[in-house]
Amino acid sequence: LCPCLLYGAYVFLPFDAPLLPTVSARLVYTLRCAAFATFPIVLGMIVSGISRLCSSALEPFGELQREVELHRTYVSQSVHLFILYFFNMAVLATYLPQEVLKLIPLLTGLFAISRLIYWLSYAIGRSFRAFGFCMTFLPLLAMLLWNLYSMFVLEPENVLA
Repeated sequence: LCPCLLYGAYVFLPFDAPLLPTVSARLVYTLRCAAFATFPIVLGMIVSGISRLCSSALEPFGELQREVELHRTYVSQSVHLFILYFFNMAVLATYLPQEVLKLIPLLTGLFAISRLIYWLSYAIGRSFRAFGFCMTFLPLLAMLLWNLYSMFVLEPENVLA
């Protein structure tokens, strides 16, 4: 589903990436796009704080209720995946040709949407969360494989440059 979504958005959305000739410009562009990917995490932190505040637990550091634990787990997992996603996107931006840099904001949007889907499916039931997790993890895995391929096969002389 992820390749179909990315391809459809790449072909049918009417925007192009700006001209980014240097590596530093590409990294700044990636950093700006990645700021939008933090939206589900910040939203999860707000909901987690509100649910902890509204919790009927008598002991603030005691056992957490399922609702509080759900949001806390979502935020924790999302932060870990965001770190991996961001570093892979930064490396990806340095290897992509200019014509394909449109993928950076599309991958950012896919990350944000898939984390929200994961959160919703995790709230419905723990057995339904695999779809949202796969929508986050499989593009991350594809980026990692492409980055490794680019580093070691396409440009092995520039691995440490």
